[in-house]
Amino acid sequence: MTEATELTRPSGSDELRLVGGISVAHFLSHYYILLLPPLFLFVRDEYNVSFTALSFALAVFNIVSAALQTPAGFLVDRISARVVLVSGIVLGALAFMIVALVHSYWLLVVMFALAGLGNTVYHPANYALLARHVSDERMGPAYSVHSFAGFAGTAAAPVTLLLLESLWGWRGAVFASAMFGFAVAALVLMIGDAPQVSKSGKSSGNSAPTAWRLLLSGPILRNLLFYLLLAILSSGMNGYSVVALNALHATPLAVANTALTCYLTATAIGVLLGGFVVTRTSRHVFVAAASLGIAALITLSIGLFDLGTLLLILTMSVSGLFTGLLVPSRDLIVRAATPPGSFGKVFGFVSSGFNLGGIIGPIIFGLLMDHGHPQFVFVLVAAACALCIVTVAGGTRRE
Repeated sequence: MTEATELTRPSGSDELRLVGGISVAHFLSHYYILLLPPLFLFVRDEYNVSFTALSFALAVFNIVSAALQTPAGFLVDRISARVVLVSGIVLGALAFMIVALVHSYWLLVVMFALAGLGNTVYHPANYALLARHVSDERMGPAYSVHSFAGFAGTAAAPVTLLLLESLWGWRGAVFASAMFGFAVAALVLMIGDAPQVSKSGKSSGNSAPTAWRLLLSGPILRNLLFYLLLAILSSGMNGYSVVALNALHATPLAVANTALTCYLTATAIGVLLGGFVVTRTSRHVFVAAASLGIAALITLSIGLFDLGTLLLILTMSVSGLFTGLLVPSRDLIVRAATPPGSFGKVFGFVSSGFNLGGIIGPIIFGLLMDHGHPQFVFVLVAAACALCIVTVAGGTRRE
């Protein structure tokens, strides 16, 4: 049985502060995920190592995140989610500060493992805080703003890191990023919590055997697969669409990069629009499935036909728009499958699919490109979209 009491209804300003604070934290998490790639050339030259060696640091980051995100979710459900979130932010910032100050490749790898541990807290803690402190009628827009902040962090990282590198070198760029992390931790500490709106007390569902039965239930496993496939989709479009277009249709790199930029921009816009869509319908599975279906057809057409410059940019933009549109619905689908008191562990578990997909996707797409099959980059992305539809169509309600 769950112990619960009637809880105070939060004001809009309480919720706004909370959503704003954890959205900044989400921005930081995506920023930190992309901290190393824009600086690859500079770090490689200083340490005289290969790109493969630097990629090993990123692999370690993702492996640690994938392995420990679910335990972080259990911790979030047992103690203060805000304390866990702040601890993870500080851990990541501390790791990158050491990277900036100490000259050692192997220490860099170890610190990226530590940063991967810090990265485990963001999704379970953020989504638990949203579930506990944001009212149902504002949940869709809150998820939308939170997800948009993550996309903004991804977009901001390359530009700002290269600017900081031009001013202070790559170590200065990493040190400044670490200081930003400490500032975000202080912000999250200062905002406090909105009054709690969800019923979450001691529950038999928090015992380890019962919790694992929940995580290994059909709806949760389908959501894990959903997130993994979305990560594969993203790694294909974000990491390989430019080189695939160039190899497949001889698309100039400038045109392909412009198309990708429009895709990413449209995705962010779609996330915001998706927040308004979910407030006007409860058919979140339909919204997600329809968006994925449209994105799949458009992506397949990019691989099958040479669309030319203007049509390519337009189709990539539309694909990005619908890819973003599904994100708030995706989050609400997971929420519908999650019992009260289990938001941390469930979102930690399913979000590990992002890390698994981030490990698997680049390997598959890299092999396709190395073996001269650029067309199959887009075919595989379209197939991932289609398989995502199957996962959401299989049912998402709690069993």
